[in-house]
Amino acid sequence: MANLGYIGLGVMGGRMAARLLDKGHAVTGYNRTKSKAQWLLDRGMQWADTPRAVAQAADAIFVMVTDSAALAAVADGPDGFLAGLGAGKLLIDMSTLSPALSRAVAERVRERGAEMLDSPVSGSVTTLEQGKLSMMVGGTKAAFDRAKPLLEDVGPTVTYVGENGKAVSMKIACNLSLAVQMLAFSEGVLLAEKSGIDRKTAVEVLTNSVIASPMVQYRGPMVLGLPEEAWFNVTMMQKDMHLALEMGRRLEVPLPTTAVTNEFLTAARAAGLAEKDFAAIFHLLARMSGVTA
Repeated sequence: MANLGYIGLGVMGGRMAARLLDKGHAVTGYNRTKSKAQWLLDRGMQWADTPRAVAQAADAIFVMVTDSAALAAVADGPDGFLAGLGAGKLLIDMSTLSPALSRAVAERVRERGAEMLDSPVSGSVTTLEQGKLSMMVGGTKAAFDRAKPLLEDVGPTVTYVGENGKAVSMKIACNLSLAVQMLAFSEGVLLAEKSGIDRKTAVEVLTNSVIASPMVQYRGPMVLGLPEEAWFNVTMMQKDMHLALEMGRRLEVPLPTTAVTNEFLTAARAAGLAEKDFAAIFHLLARMSGVTA
């Protein structure tokens, strides 16, 4: 049993903390809205009033927040987790940020005598609940070796990709395909539907065909009805697409399908779908096709 902390108990973070509790670890948690973490407290998680208190209480601290601003909110200041770090502690940041920012935070962590890994995940709520989540990890090999057993308690596939910042680079390279695949899947569904094939039948065929990646299999059926709680909303998806486009410009890699799909995410936000799962881009394409989504 390890003495762990978890900062950011949202859709994915909360479920990861639950898996760590189920594995017998002691977990101290913090979330901006405490009420959203009540179900974890009912399962035995200890509560901390600040990110600093989490870092002080735990030997290894997981962080999963939405973006750079959210990370700064839990990292900086007298109540931030940086103030609670000390020699021997390990910070595992599962957020998706720019590689440069991730490396900068890692340096600040080392100034406190601790170590940091960037360890974003590939998967969804379904993948996590099925025990199939995969993680990529950046940082020192020694820190990775220490963290690997803990990460394997979250998901079975844990891959070391190199120094700090490399894992978030890999995550951005993965994530751009999510929205691109969703847009292509939507095109296929609507083409079939307007040719006279029932939408549900089209989804069944496509999600069992050669184009059915794991993402298509679990998110494709959302064109039949979006989940009440977004697994990964439009705003968060577009944040990752912007990170990809920024990397593409810097590294001189053209990303044409990423750029086009990003415009559909912009349209989705303009249509009031910012907080819906990014599968909502189907709705935009459906309207353009004269189909009721």
